[in-house]
Amino acid sequence: MLFVIDGDDKQALKGYRFLLPGNYEALPGKRLVKLNSLLKINQPLFAIHSIKEQLRLLWSQPKHENASKFLEQWCFDALAAGPKPLITVGMTLLRHFNGILNYFPHRTSSGAVERTINKIKTLKRQAYGFRDMDYFKLRLYLLHR
Repeated sequence: MLFVIDGDDKQALKGYRFLLPGNYEALPGKRLVKLNSLLKINQPLFAIHSIKEQLRLLWSQPKHENASKFLEQWCFDALAAGPKPLITVGMTLLRHFNGILNYFPHRTSSGAVERTINKIKTLKRQAYGFRDMDYFKLRLYLLHR
């Protein structure tokens, strides 16, 4: 269980949570030192962060079979590690096991389509009140430039 921080310690740790979800290797020097100091004083957080970083290795597996073994082992490690949020992630990944592994035969994802859909939704929110549908369509065409 993570320890509770309050008062001056809470102020001193402000901004650390934004270091945790990112790519460990891509952090700039100052932020990397800050994250390492946090992980050094908080052992449960270090364990969870290590397991999170191990999961990133899934996408570099060369074959579908390797990825299947890797993901299965990672899920069981996450379930054995113990913290409830990690157990939840492990169970979720096991439920979506086949869907996750569908990435490996062709190495494609729906990221580009999802990005376009998100841009259209954003434009639609911004365009609230447009009366001219032709103008809205023109704005949609401009999204792809």
